Amino acid sequence: MIFHRPRRNRQNEVIRSMVKETFLLPEHFIAPLFVIEGKNQIIPIKSMPGHSRLSIDELIKEAKELYSLGVKCVALFPAIDDKLKTPDAREAYNREGLNFRAIRAIKESVPGMLVMADVALDPYSSEGHDGLVDPKTGEILNDPTLDILAKQAVCEAHAGADIIGPSDMMDGRVGHIRRALDESSFQNTLIMSYTAKYASAYYGPFREALDSAPKKGDKKTYQMDPANSTEALREAELDIEEGADILMVKPGLPYLDIIYRLKEMSPIPVAAYNVSGEYAMVKAAAQNGWIDNDKVILETLTSFRRAGADIILTYFAKEAARLLNR
Repeated sequence: MIFHRPRRNRQNEVIRSMVKETFLLPEHFIAPLFVIEGKNQIIPIKSMPGHSRLSIDELIKEAKELYSLGVKCVALFPAIDDKLKTPDAREAYNREGLNFRAIRAIKESVPGMLVMADVALDPYSSEGHDGLVDPKTGEILNDPTLDILAKQAVCEAHAGADIIGPSDMMDGRVGHIRRALDESSFQNTLIMSYTAKYASAYYGPFREALDSAPKKGDKKTYQMDPANSTEALREAELDIEEGADILMVKPGLPYLDIIYRLKEMSPIPVAAYNVSGEYAMVKAAAQNGWIDNDKVILETLTSFRRAGADIILTYFAKEAARLLNR
Protein backbone atom coordinates (compact mmCIF):
# COMPACT_ATOMS: atom_id res chain seq x y z
CA MET A 1 0.00 0.00 0.00
CA ILE A 2 1.25 3.50 -0.85
CA PHE A 3 0.64 5.91 2.04
CA HIS A 4 2.56 8.90 0.67
CA ARG A 5 1.26 10.21 -2.63
CA PRO A 6 2.69 13.67 -3.42
CA ARG A 7 0.59 13.69 -6.58
CA ARG A 8 -2.54 14.30 -4.47
CA ASN A 9 -1.35 17.91 -4.12
CA ARG A 10 -1.03 18.25 -7.90
CA GLN A 11 -4.30 16.78 -9.14
CA ASN A 12 -6.06 20.02 -10.15
CA GLU A 13 -5.39 23.72 -10.65
CA VAL A 14 -7.09 24.82 -7.42
CA ILE A 15 -4.99 22.54 -5.23
CA ARG A 16 -1.82 23.41 -7.13
CA SER A 17 -2.53 27.10 -6.54
CA MET A 18 -3.19 26.54 -2.83
CA VAL A 19 0.15 24.82 -2.25
CA LYS A 20 2.24 26.98 -4.61
CA GLU A 21 5.48 27.95 -2.88
CA THR A 22 6.80 30.68 -5.18
CA PHE A 23 4.88 33.66 -6.53
CA LEU A 24 5.78 35.88 -9.46
CA LEU A 25 4.28 39.38 -9.82
CA PRO A 26 5.00 42.36 -12.10
CA GLU A 27 6.05 44.27 -8.97
CA HIS A 28 9.06 41.97 -8.70
CA PHE A 29 10.52 43.28 -11.98
CA ILE A 30 12.87 46.09 -12.93
CA ALA A 31 12.86 46.83 -16.66
CA PRO A 32 16.23 47.84 -18.17
CA LEU A 33 15.85 50.46 -20.92
CA PHE A 34 18.33 51.92 -23.41
CA VAL A 35 18.18 55.65 -24.12
CA ILE A 36 19.67 57.68 -26.99
CA GLU A 37 19.62 61.29 -28.17
CA GLY A 38 17.08 62.65 -30.64
CA LYS A 39 13.31 62.60 -31.03
CA ASN A 40 10.96 59.89 -32.30
CA GLN A 41 13.89 57.49 -32.29
CA ILE A 42 13.22 53.75 -31.96
CA ILE A 43 16.30 51.82 -33.12
CA PRO A 44 15.90 48.04 -32.81
CA ILE A 45 18.69 46.02 -31.20
CA LYS A 46 19.29 43.08 -33.53
CA SER A 47 20.52 40.69 -30.87
CA MET A 48 17.64 41.54 -28.53
CA PRO A 49 14.40 41.13 -30.53
CA GLY A 50 11.66 43.29 -29.05
CA HIS A 51 14.07 45.83 -27.57
CA SER A 52 15.25 49.12 -29.01
CA ARG A 53 17.32 52.16 -28.21
CA LEU A 54 14.80 54.90 -27.43
CA SER A 55 14.96 58.68 -27.53
CA ILE A 56 13.66 60.33 -24.36
CA ASP A 57 10.17 60.98 -25.77
CA GLU A 58 9.82 57.30 -26.68
CA LEU A 59 11.37 56.29 -23.36
CA ILE A 60 8.57 58.11 -21.57
CA LYS A 61 5.94 56.20 -23.58
CA GLU A 62 7.62 52.91 -22.70
CA ALA A 63 7.79 53.84 -19.01
CA LYS A 64 4.08 54.71 -18.98
CA GLU A 65 3.18 51.38 -20.56
CA LEU A 66 5.33 49.45 -18.11
CA TYR A 67 3.75 51.29 -15.19
CA SER A 68 0.25 50.49 -16.46
CA LEU A 69 1.23 46.80 -16.48
CA GLY A 70 2.44 46.91 -12.88
CA VAL A 71 6.19 47.24 -13.48
CA LYS A 72 7.10 50.09 -11.13
CA CYS A 73 10.85 50.45 -11.66
CA VAL A 74 13.09 51.00 -14.69
CA ALA A 75 16.89 50.88 -14.98
CA LEU A 76 18.32 53.35 -17.50
CA PHE A 77 21.37 52.80 -19.69
CA PRO A 78 22.43 55.69 -21.94
CA ALA A 79 24.12 55.10 -25.31
CA ILE A 80 26.05 58.30 -25.90
CA ASP A 81 27.88 59.62 -28.96
CA ASP A 82 31.47 58.40 -29.30
CA LYS A 83 32.60 62.03 -29.49
CA LEU A 84 31.63 62.46 -25.84
CA LYS A 85 33.69 59.47 -24.67
CA THR A 86 37.01 60.43 -23.12
CA PRO A 87 39.79 58.72 -21.14
CA ASP A 88 38.61 60.48 -17.96
CA ALA A 89 34.90 59.67 -18.63
CA ARG A 90 33.90 63.19 -17.59
CA GLU A 91 30.52 62.88 -19.34
CA ALA A 92 29.56 60.51 -16.51
CA TYR A 93 28.91 63.52 -14.27
CA ASN A 94 27.74 66.11 -16.81
CA ARG A 95 24.39 67.08 -15.27
CA GLU A 96 23.05 68.11 -18.68
CA GLY A 97 24.10 64.82 -20.23
CA LEU A 98 21.71 62.27 -21.71
CA ASN A 99 21.56 60.08 -18.61
CA PHE A 100 20.47 62.88 -16.29
CA ARG A 101 17.94 64.34 -18.73
CA ALA A 102 16.41 60.88 -19.10
CA ILE A 103 16.13 60.41 -15.34
CA ARG A 104 14.44 63.79 -14.93
CA ALA A 105 12.05 63.11 -17.81
CA ILE A 106 10.88 59.80 -16.32
CA LYS A 107 10.39 61.26 -12.86
CA GLU A 108 8.42 64.21 -14.25
CA SER A 109 6.27 62.18 -16.65
CA VAL A 110 5.65 59.04 -14.57
CA PRO A 111 5.92 60.26 -10.95
CA GLY A 112 5.20 56.87 -9.40
CA MET A 113 7.92 55.11 -11.39
CA LEU A 114 11.14 54.36 -9.54
CA VAL A 115 14.31 55.00 -11.54
CA MET A 116 17.47 52.98 -11.06
CA ALA A 117 20.61 54.65 -12.40
CA ASP A 118 23.73 52.76 -13.40
CA VAL A 119 27.10 53.81 -11.97
CA ALA A 120 30.11 52.78 -14.06
CA LEU A 121 32.41 54.48 -16.54
CA ASP A 122 32.20 52.13 -19.52
CA PRO A 123 29.39 54.02 -21.36
CA TYR A 124 31.43 57.24 -21.07
CA SER A 125 35.01 56.02 -21.39
CA SER A 126 36.88 55.99 -24.67
CA GLU A 127 38.57 52.85 -23.31
CA GLY A 128 35.29 51.01 -22.70
CA HIS A 129 36.22 49.98 -19.16
CA ASP A 130 34.26 50.46 -15.95
CA GLY A 131 37.17 52.29 -14.33
CA LEU A 132 39.94 54.66 -15.32
CA VAL A 133 42.75 53.06 -17.31
CA ASP A 134 46.46 53.73 -16.80
CA PRO A 135 47.61 54.77 -20.30
CA LYS A 136 51.06 53.25 -19.79
CA THR A 137 50.25 49.89 -18.23
CA GLY A 138 46.61 49.33 -19.15
CA GLU A 139 45.80 48.70 -15.48
CA ILE A 140 42.27 49.55 -14.34
CA LEU A 141 42.83 52.10 -11.58
CA ASN A 142 40.63 51.35 -8.59
CA ASP A 143 41.02 54.23 -6.14
CA PRO A 144 41.14 57.14 -8.63
CA THR A 145 37.92 55.78 -10.15
CA LEU A 146 36.01 55.98 -6.86
CA ASP A 147 35.74 59.77 -6.83
CA ILE A 148 34.29 59.81 -10.34
CA LEU A 149 31.77 57.11 -9.45
CA ALA A 150 30.72 59.10 -6.38
CA LYS A 151 30.28 62.26 -8.49
CA GLN A 152 28.20 60.34 -10.98
CA ALA A 153 26.00 58.87 -8.24
CA VAL A 154 25.37 62.26 -6.61
CA CYS A 155 24.45 63.78 -9.98
CA GLU A 156 22.02 60.93 -10.61
CA ALA A 157 20.43 61.47 -7.20
CA HIS A 158 20.11 65.21 -7.96
CA ALA A 159 18.33 64.28 -11.20
CA GLY A 160 15.83 62.20 -9.24
CA ALA A 161 17.20 58.65 -9.27
CA ASP A 162 15.68 56.54 -6.50
CA ILE A 163 18.21 53.70 -6.70
CA ILE A 164 21.91 53.88 -7.50
CA GLY A 165 23.31 50.74 -9.12
CA PRO A 166 27.13 50.55 -8.96
CA SER A 167 28.01 48.00 -11.66
CA ASP A 168 31.73 48.78 -11.87
CA MET A 169 33.09 46.22 -9.36
CA MET A 170 35.76 48.56 -8.01
CA ASP A 171 36.78 47.72 -4.44
CA GLY A 172 35.25 50.06 -1.84
CA ARG A 173 32.85 51.79 -4.21
CA VAL A 174 29.69 51.16 -2.18
CA GLY A 175 31.08 52.88 0.90
CA HIS A 176 32.53 55.72 -1.17
CA ILE A 177 29.19 56.32 -2.89
CA ARG A 178 27.21 55.99 0.35
CA ARG A 179 29.32 58.67 2.02
CA ALA A 180 29.01 60.99 -0.98
CA LEU A 181 25.24 60.57 -1.11
CA ASP A 182 24.83 61.14 2.62
CA GLU A 183 27.05 64.23 2.57
CA SER A 184 24.89 65.62 -0.25
CA SER A 185 21.69 65.02 1.76
CA PHE A 186 20.60 61.96 -0.23
CA GLN A 187 20.38 59.66 2.78
CA ASN A 188 17.20 58.07 1.39
CA THR A 189 18.65 57.16 -2.00
CA LEU A 190 19.08 53.39 -2.16
CA ILE A 191 22.15 51.55 -3.37
CA MET A 192 21.59 48.28 -5.21
CA SER A 193 25.10 46.95 -5.49
CA TYR A 194 26.19 44.65 -8.29
CA THR A 195 27.67 42.47 -5.58
CA ALA A 196 28.55 39.35 -7.54
CA LYS A 197 29.05 40.52 -11.11
CA TYR A 198 30.83 37.85 -13.07
CA ALA A 199 33.16 38.22 -16.06
CA SER A 200 30.54 36.56 -18.21
CA ALA A 201 30.10 35.73 -21.88
CA TYR A 202 26.37 36.47 -21.52
CA TYR A 203 26.78 40.26 -21.84
CA GLY A 204 27.29 40.42 -25.61
CA PRO A 205 23.92 41.85 -26.70
CA PHE A 206 24.06 44.52 -23.96
CA ARG A 207 27.46 45.68 -25.14
CA GLU A 208 26.12 45.87 -28.68
CA ALA A 209 23.21 48.00 -27.45
CA LEU A 210 25.50 50.48 -25.71
CA ASP A 211 28.59 50.08 -27.90
CA SER A 212 30.52 49.77 -24.63
CA ALA A 213 32.86 46.82 -25.15
CA PRO A 214 36.46 47.34 -23.97
CA LYS A 215 38.77 48.67 -26.66
CA LYS A 216 41.64 46.63 -25.23
CA GLY A 217 41.86 43.74 -22.80
CA ASP A 218 38.91 42.40 -20.85
CA LYS A 219 37.20 42.91 -17.50
CA LYS A 220 38.59 39.91 -15.66
CA THR A 221 40.74 41.95 -13.27
CA TYR A 222 37.65 43.46 -11.67
CA GLN A 223 34.65 41.27 -12.51
CA MET A 224 34.44 37.90 -10.77
CA ASP A 225 35.71 34.56 -12.04
CA PRO A 226 32.72 32.36 -13.05
CA ALA A 227 34.41 29.46 -11.23
CA ASN A 228 34.10 31.14 -7.80
CA SER A 229 31.20 31.12 -5.37
CA THR A 230 32.62 31.67 -1.87
CA GLU A 231 34.18 34.89 -3.15
CA ALA A 232 30.62 36.18 -3.71
CA LEU A 233 29.95 35.84 0.03
CA ARG A 234 32.98 37.99 0.78
CA GLU A 235 31.78 40.62 -1.69
CA ALA A 236 28.33 40.52 -0.08
CA GLU A 237 29.71 40.99 3.43
CA LEU A 238 31.74 43.99 2.27
CA ASP A 239 28.79 45.60 0.45
CA ILE A 240 26.51 45.18 3.47
CA GLU A 241 29.17 46.65 5.74
CA GLU A 242 29.65 49.61 3.37
CA GLY A 243 25.95 50.48 3.31
CA ALA A 244 24.31 48.66 0.40
CA ASP A 245 20.53 48.35 0.63
CA ILE A 246 20.12 45.53 -1.91
CA LEU A 247 22.60 42.97 -3.25
CA MET A 248 22.59 41.81 -6.86
CA VAL A 249 23.87 38.75 -8.71
CA LYS A 250 24.68 39.13 -12.41
CA PRO A 251 24.12 37.12 -14.63
CA GLY A 252 21.14 35.22 -13.31
CA LEU A 253 20.49 31.78 -14.80
CA PRO A 254 24.04 30.36 -14.66
CA TYR A 255 24.36 31.66 -11.08
CA LEU A 256 21.19 30.50 -9.32
CA ASP A 257 23.42 28.85 -6.73
CA ILE A 258 24.96 32.24 -5.93
CA ILE A 259 21.55 33.85 -5.55
CA TYR A 260 20.62 31.07 -3.12
CA ARG A 261 23.83 31.42 -1.11
CA LEU A 262 23.49 35.20 -0.82
CA LYS A 263 19.86 34.95 0.21
CA GLU A 264 20.79 32.44 2.92
CA MET A 265 23.35 34.78 4.49
CA SER A 266 22.03 38.26 3.71
CA PRO A 267 19.92 40.40 6.08
CA ILE A 268 19.03 42.65 3.11
CA PRO A 269 17.12 41.90 -0.12
CA VAL A 270 18.77 40.11 -3.04
CA ALA A 271 18.24 40.87 -6.74
CA ALA A 272 19.05 38.89 -9.87
CA TYR A 273 19.89 40.32 -13.29
CA ASN A 274 18.41 38.19 -16.08
CA VAL A 275 20.92 39.50 -18.61
CA SER A 276 20.84 40.21 -22.33
CA GLY A 277 22.46 36.94 -23.40
CA GLU A 278 19.90 34.93 -21.45
CA TYR A 279 17.13 36.93 -23.10
CA ALA A 280 18.63 36.50 -26.56
CA MET A 281 18.91 32.72 -26.19
CA VAL A 282 15.24 32.35 -25.29
CA LYS A 283 14.16 34.61 -28.13
CA ALA A 284 16.33 32.81 -30.70
CA ALA A 285 15.03 29.39 -29.66
CA ALA A 286 11.43 30.63 -29.60
CA GLN A 287 11.71 32.18 -33.05
CA ASN A 288 12.92 28.84 -34.36
CA GLY A 289 9.97 27.06 -32.79
CA TRP A 290 12.17 25.03 -30.47
CA ILE A 291 10.58 26.22 -27.21
CA ASP A 292 7.35 27.83 -26.04
CA ASN A 293 8.25 31.51 -25.59
CA ASP A 294 5.65 32.40 -22.95
CA LYS A 295 6.07 29.30 -20.81
CA VAL A 296 9.86 29.52 -20.82
CA ILE A 297 9.77 33.20 -19.83
CA LEU A 298 7.62 32.54 -16.77
CA GLU A 299 9.54 29.39 -15.83
CA THR A 300 12.82 31.26 -16.06
CA LEU A 301 11.66 34.18 -13.94
CA THR A 302 10.09 31.84 -11.40
CA SER A 303 13.45 30.08 -11.04
CA PHE A 304 15.03 33.33 -9.84
CA ARG A 305 12.32 33.81 -7.25
CA ARG A 306 12.61 30.18 -6.14
CA ALA A 307 16.36 30.58 -5.73
CA GLY A 308 15.76 33.54 -3.42
CA ALA A 309 15.67 36.67 -5.57
CA ASP A 310 13.38 39.36 -4.19
CA ILE A 311 13.81 41.51 -7.30
CA ILE A 312 14.52 40.60 -10.93
CA LEU A 313 16.04 42.93 -13.50
CA THR A 314 14.84 41.45 -16.76
CA TYR A 315 14.35 42.30 -20.42
CA PHE A 316 11.24 40.13 -20.21
CA ALA A 317 9.60 42.60 -17.78
CA LYS A 318 6.90 43.93 -20.13
CA GLU A 319 6.18 40.58 -21.76
CA ALA A 320 6.04 38.77 -18.43
CA ALA A 321 3.83 41.45 -16.87
CA ARG A 322 1.36 41.04 -19.74
CA LEU A 323 1.34 37.27 -19.28
CA LEU A 324 0.82 37.56 -15.52
CA ASN A 325 -1.95 40.15 -15.95
CA ARG A 326 -3.96 37.67 -18.02
